[in-house]
Amino acid sequence: MTAVEQDNRPRRSALYLPASNAKAIARARTLPCDMVVLDLEDAVAPENKEEARAAAVAAVAEGGFGDREVAIRANGIDTEWGAADLAAIAASQADAVLVPKVNGPADVARYHDALAGAAPGMRLWTMIETCESVGNLPAIAAMAKTTRLSLWIIGTNDLAKEMRAQLTPCRTPFLPFLSMAVAAARAHGLSILDGVCNEFRDLAMFEAEARQGLMFGFDGKSLIHPAQIEPCNTVFSPSAADLDWAKAVIDAFALQENQGKGAIRVEGKMTELLHLEQARRLLEVARLIGKNG
Repeated sequence: MTAVEQDNRPRRSALYLPASNAKAIARARTLPCDMVVLDLEDAVAPENKEEARAAAVAAVAEGGFGDREVAIRANGIDTEWGAADLAAIAASQADAVLVPKVNGPADVARYHDALAGAAPGMRLWTMIETCESVGNLPAIAAMAKTTRLSLWIIGTNDLAKEMRAQLTPCRTPFLPFLSMAVAAARAHGLSILDGVCNEFRDLAMFEAEARQGLMFGFDGKSLIHPAQIEPCNTVFSPSAADLDWAKAVIDAFALQENQGKGAIRVEGKMTELLHLEQARRLLEVARLIGKNG
């Protein structure tokens, strides 16, 4: 995968799976999600942690996930399982390790150091899910320059618990935080995924929340059930209208009379070079979605 493809690769849907559930992992190899997260933390009972760790590493080694990115979510570094999780994941063939409850830059540095022996391509993804992290978003994101950090996933459930806030469909208490997180991520070149929607039976409710995430600028959304994959991929894929607009912008700027211009009129609207960049990215994302199937 080229550097451009790496930057623009589809990250619309990230499905969490308990690493202890072999049937779920086998099924994930056939599902149309862009990312699979084998969970050792919240989804695994304490007495099953070690078994789940071994199962996650074995599943990644077995392969069969195609173009899906595969991450393993570790237990926190200060828990009794954290050090062993990180050592096992660092030695595995996972694309990334996802770590919980990062509060500030020092936490990112500790996880980065724990992955010192991992393959150069292994990335560090972090959950952003604590009240303390809210005030440290720019500083945490800036760690991408010197560490393996490349992606954030918002943890709205844990954040709601800490805040003692109500996690309603409109997510009103969290809207400022979501905007701040996306802005900080973009400022430092991080990908960023929206938190889970706990309602997997009401797909209309899920789609509304996914569209809210798209509006905020998220790359995609984390999921708790396979039924959420299709509507999630639809929401976070460029629409036919988006692609028509992108092609019109690119074609217009390619005209001889528009060479060297910074702003032109396309379909009756003022269009600048920044829109040309957006148009090219949309087409590249669409190409990669088609390539990945």
